[in-house]
Amino acid sequence: MVAALLAVPLIAAGPAPATVHIRNYAFVPVTLTVKAGTTVRFVNDDSDVHTATADDQSWDSGGLDTGNDFTHTFAKPGRVAYRCSLHPMMKATIVVTK
Repeated sequence: MVAALLAVPLIAAGPAPATVHIRNYAFVPVTLTVKAGTTVRFVNDDSDVHTATADDQSWDSGGLDTGNDFTHTFAKPGRVAYRCSLHPMMKATIVVTK
């Protein structure tokens, strides 16, 4: 039985997922560096509705109530600035590396 389990090929996983928390009217961390292909999860831990919206409008979470989340996969290297469209003072950046 053990030998049969060892014969099963391993499937390489993609980059580990990353999480951005929204709390106290801020994105935590304010700058996150991930590898291309990484899926980032945005979680609203705040008591108010927030969004995670790319400055270039390429993605938008829509309104996230307390406890809700949104995921986005960052495919290409570069810097992606984003904000909460409801609270313009909330700004952050995802840095995507190769």
